[in-house]
Amino acid sequence: MRPLRAGIAATVVVCAALGGTPSASAAAPLPARMADTGGGSQLITAEAPRASSTSGTVTWWDRRSDGRWVKAGSAPARFGTKGLVAGSGREQGTNTTPAGLYDLPFAFGTRAAPGGTSVTYRRVRDSSWWCQDNRSRSYNRWTQPRPADCRASESEHLADYGTQYAHALVIGFNYDRPVRGRGAGIFLHVNGRAATAGCVSVPKDAMRRILTWVRPGRAPHIAIGTAGGATAITKY
Repeated sequence: MRPLRAGIAATVVVCAALGGTPSASAAAPLPARMADTGGGSQLITAEAPRASSTSGTVTWWDRRSDGRWVKAGSAPARFGTKGLVAGSGREQGTNTTPAGLYDLPFAFGTRAAPGGTSVTYRRVRDSSWWCQDNRSRSYNRWTQPRPADCRASESEHLADYGTQYAHALVIGFNYDRPVRGRGAGIFLHVNGRAATAGCVSVPKDAMRRILTWVRPGRAPHIAIGTAGGATAITKY
């Protein structure tokens, strides 16, 4: 997809006066409040305040052997220029980021993988394309070179985005069994100048940290959503 704290003392007094404590659910880390985290021990959450938001926060988490989720890092994030929508109903070309829970098939970049990267990493060449042509058998796939049935005008020449695609992770939206017209080329990548055309982006240093943190054997996933409402991240 083309990149286009109230005082502590006061809180204690209030709780004591009411004879209670903050709820366990409110205190629990975000992954512990989600319906599903993908079954692995690594999770990236990309949360926006509301569906119309174009910015929010990306946080990456580790699940310890005792089942507790611990934050490993976080960074400001950008979303599509038209906000977020449920991935199941998204339409291609709407500049919306698909909310949902997805795997992370592989990484790629116009630059070499950061040292310590263990996820599969493909280096972008001049012949590297992401096919977004609904007519093509290669729809929503990395192609190298671009196949004859995948029109250049309907695809993305990855090398053209040296800043955004310096480093990126493929988000498994509409990937395993692609539905034509739902959307293609949704990535977690480096920030461009503004909001994205549907991807999630973070500062370049954060993207490098994420790539060295991800471990394929821990079944990493990414959950995208909002703080509440129909696309609440806790629903995924």
